[in-house]
Amino acid sequence: MESPTPVIVAIDGPSGTGKSSTSKAVAAQLGLSYLDTGAQYRAITWWMVSNGIDIGDPAEIAAAAGKPEIVSGTDPLGPTITVDGVDVAGPIRTQEVTSKVSAVSAVSEVRARITELQRTIAASAEKGIVVEGRDIGTTVLPDADLKIFLTASPEARAARRSGELKGSDVHTTREALIKRDAADSSRKTSPLAKACDAVEVDTTELTLAQVIECVVTLVEEKRAGK
Repeated sequence: MESPTPVIVAIDGPSGTGKSSTSKAVAAQLGLSYLDTGAQYRAITWWMVSNGIDIGDPAEIAAAAGKPEIVSGTDPLGPTITVDGVDVAGPIRTQEVTSKVSAVSAVSEVRARITELQRTIAASAEKGIVVEGRDIGTTVLPDADLKIFLTASPEARAARRSGELKGSDVHTTREALIKRDAADSSRKTSPLAKACDAVEVDTTELTLAQVIECVVTLVEEKRAGK
């Protein structure tokens, strides 16, 4: 049996659309590597906060952007992320980091640094990779074999995110998501946007299993046609 053609899959979309769960499951099912680019932005944000960088000062953020060493493990069954050798998978999910990641990721020097890292990881994935984020199809991997843009209503996304963040209020979560969307969509460098050649999948009325099945089918069709 000859091995399947390597395929690079870009999955974009706002928070709460099921990007991470879908991407990990699809990668695992198809034997591909997996990269959560949002975790990399959270990691550099965590480092900035931990090292006393003024998050309100883009120049200070820019000056520090090259300092931390960020390493992403790409096994979809157990993705890892370390900063300067420290496992930060837990710390990067705190509310403090979540509230600051948009400001840090809007700084062009940060995006340039992380984008370069993401391209290197994608290029070295021998069997192919599923890369999820907000600007993968438009900026990071514009030549990806398949681009998918996941969407869902703000209400559905808030309900899902509240389920993940135990004890959080759905209304507050919805407002936070809308605010994050606005920040991500309006930033000057690599805004959240759907690539013109991306396949849009609205997950509002779909179960996670249905979304995964849909994306797996799209990837297999793309592989078959390559």
